[in-house]
Amino acid sequence: MKRLWDISPPIAPDSPLFPGDEPYAQRWTARIAPGCPVNLSAITLSPHIGAHADAPLHYADGERAIGAVDLAPYLGRCRVIHAIGPARLIRPADLAAAGGDLPPRVLVRTCERAPTAWSDEFSSFAPESIDWLAQRGVKLVGIDSQSVDPADSKTLDSHHRLLAHDLRVLENLVLDDVPAGDYELIALPLKLMQACASPVRAVLREL
Repeated sequence: MKRLWDISPPIAPDSPLFPGDEPYAQRWTARIAPGCPVNLSAITLSPHIGAHADAPLHYADGERAIGAVDLAPYLGRCRVIHAIGPARLIRPADLAAAGGDLPPRVLVRTCERAPTAWSDEFSSFAPESIDWLAQRGVKLVGIDSQSVDPADSKTLDSHHRLLAHDLRVLENLVLDDVPAGDYELIALPLKLMQACASPVRAVLREL
């Protein structure tokens, strides 16, 4: 069996979220009892909770919901690049050491340990880094922080560079124990036909 790395954080009521986003909540709609053979539950949550895939609809009105995007970018060979350090913008120079022959998917580890509580101090991508990756044939980018843009951004420049290049994105990954190198990525979003994002169960598999 090839080794798997689970790169998804747990989803629970205390999962870190942008302030004002909808936390996870669950209630039981049926419990096992005489006359009822099953437990059933209902949940509410932001689709941006945990490891998730943003849809173009998240940052552009009239764009595709997550259920309408092509699945191919979320499945296949990827490279994990380490750019660990203080919270900052990740620039092309931080990525260049990983080599020029990049696979179609790139995940960037920016911190030693993935956050377990909300903080607006996290690393994100400089817009030119999205351009740099797209120019090298990358179709999906991922990061272990809450967003590809800084927490206080009102223009979402890196998200809009994703839109310009028709790139897909994964955020809130857990890359703490993943060595730099190449893997197979499996991180399929749900077919939510009106949603601006979807949680994913993201895993890496050794090649």
